[in-house]
Order: sequence, then C-alpha cells, then structure tokens
Amino acid sequence: MFTERKQSVFITMREVLILSCIREEKYEREKKTLSPRASLACNSRGRMRPEEECSVRTEYQRDRDRIIHSSSFRRLKHKTQVFLSPEGDYYRTRLTHTLEVAQISDTIADSLALNRDLTNAIALGHDLGHTPFGHAGERALNSAAPGGFRHYEQSLRVVDTLEKNGEGLNLTYEVRNGIVRHTNGEQAETLEGRVVRLSDRIAYINHDIDDAKAAGILTEDDIPVEIRDVLGYTKAQRINTLVTDCISNSSDDISLSPGIQMIFDMLHNFMFDAVYTNPACKSEEGKAEEMIAMLYDRFSKYPELMPGLYVKLARTFSPEIAACDFVAGMTDRYAVRTFENIFIPKGWNT
Repeated sequence: MFTERKQSVFITMREVLILSCIREEKYEREKKTLSPRASLACNSRGRMRPEEECSVRTEYQRDRDRIIHSSSFRRLKHKTQVFLSPEGDYYRTRLTHTLEVAQISDTIADSLALNRDLTNAIALGHDLGHTPFGHAGERALNSAAPGGFRHYEQSLRVVDTLEKNGEGLNLTYEVRNGIVRHTNGEQAETLEGRVVRLSDRIAYINHDIDDAKAAGILTEDDIPVEIRDVLGYTKAQRINTLVTDCISNSSDDISLSPGIQMIFDMLHNFMFDAVYTNPACKSEEGKAEEMIAMLYDRFSKYPELMPGLYVKLARTFSPEIAACDFVAGMTDRYAVRTFENIFIPKGWNT
C-alpha cells in the first residue's frame, strides 16, 4: 500500500515536471522565432492578482482560453453588430465580428512575427462590454448614465470585475491594455494591441458592406469607383489589400501606407453616409435606445430587481453603475423580454 502510494506521488511529480517543460519550451520558442518588437509571454507585466503559472500554457494562452469560456463571450452571438436583431442567419452578430477580427489579427501578427496568442486574446475580448443593439444601446447608456458609457471601458470592466460571478478573469496587463485601447484614445502599448485596433476597423467596414448588400441597402456599384480601383471590387480583395499593405508598411508601429490610409478613410466616410446613418437600416434604433434607457432607469432606481450579483455591485459601487453593468450585459432578445415583462401589460389569467 505504502509503495503504491509513493509510486503514485512520484509519477504525479514527474508529470508536473514534464508539463512544465512544455510551457518553458513555448517560452523559448517565442524568444527564438518572434520579432524583437513582439511581446513575449515570459516578459508579461503580470496580473492584478498573482497566480501560479499553468504547467502547459503561456500566460497569453491562458487569457485567450479564459475569454473563450466566459459567459460574456457566449452572449456575443445574440448581440447586434449593425442590423438590429436581424431575421435569418446571414447577418453578422457581435460574435461573428469578433471572430473575423481575430482572424485578420492573426494573419497580420503571424506575418510580422508578433505574438499571435496575445492578438488572439485581445481580439476575442475586445467587445465583451458591448451593449445589446450595438451602438444604439451604447448611445442610450452614454446619455443616461451619469459618467457616460463607452463599450471599450466596459469590456475592461467585464474581464476585471464582472466575470466569474464578480471575481473577474484576472487577465494579464497586456491583454487588458489592448482591450481598453482597441478603438479610441491612446494606442495600445504593444504592437499586438495595435494590430487588433486596425483589424477591428478592417473587419467591420468590410463585413458591414457585405451585410448592407444582403439587406438591399447598397450594391457594389454604389461604392465610389476611385475606392474600388485601389482597394478592390470584392470584400476579399479589399481585405487582402488592406492586410498586405499593413504588413508591408509596419515596422516600429502598425500602420497603412499614406495612400491606402486615405482611400480607407474615404471608404469609412462613404459607409457612414450610406449605411451607419441611413434611415432605411437605422429606423428602429430610436426604439432600441428608448428601451435601453427605460431599462437602465428602472434598475438604477430599483436595484433589488436585478439578479444577486448586480444587487451586490449596487452596494459596492452604486445602483447606477450596477444598472449599467446589468443592461450592457444583456443580449438583444433578453433585453426585449425583460422590457416586456416590466413594461408591457399581461393578459388576464384565470
């Protein structure tokens, strides 16, 4: 009995040593194969709360896995990208957008010998704080909440505070920095974070064209010919032009060449007029904004109506912050269902 138990302990310790070697081999592989400008996992500035390292995965791989397994990530599949709660399976959701950003980021990072695990983690987590009904929901909370609302800041709050029933995911500094700086303000401190920022824009402009064409909002011929002559006449051609230009022009920073950047900005301005402010595809957004504002108002005044985690958050922070957290985390259909339960009269039941 004693011999068997001793042997079992010996095997376990041996397995731990073998697995630890796997992690160390990955660290050494990064040092040998990645660019001097890449962010090495072994040099991470660490987590807010120290943890024992995983025996197999690098720190950035752990972050990627934590995000993928989070409830906030799963909810992205039922959150609006551009078209509100679209019927049918063709249109992008916040989840498919996230996956497209991750794919573009991976291509750029791989070509520049940057850390793909880090770009993956940032890309997969960058929109976790987005509201239901896309930017309509964000505008509603930004107007209603005393401190305003910005989805990139909320994404950081999700991974720091809200996930795992209030414990947070305890991600590394580099992933958190890339998430909060993926869209506005200062650039991320790592090149990997900057890759995600550009990839986000490449992804959403091109897939929004695709969705708008499917919805009959615009045709390929509506895109100015001077843009198509440079970037391409299909979604695939445009993405390829932008990605290859980024790879060719990035060194100490991540950027497009001046000429391509100018045309890309023209495409964004075209999309702003043709789709993002087009009454034909935005006619319902006013209703969505009003609904989100009413939900926020109700829960900030009556925090006890929220689930237990948010009641606790209301006590720790404030009812307004907790209401923001709760409403921002809703999917489109959960927001509608909650609104109906609170504000729509029910028929008499005998």
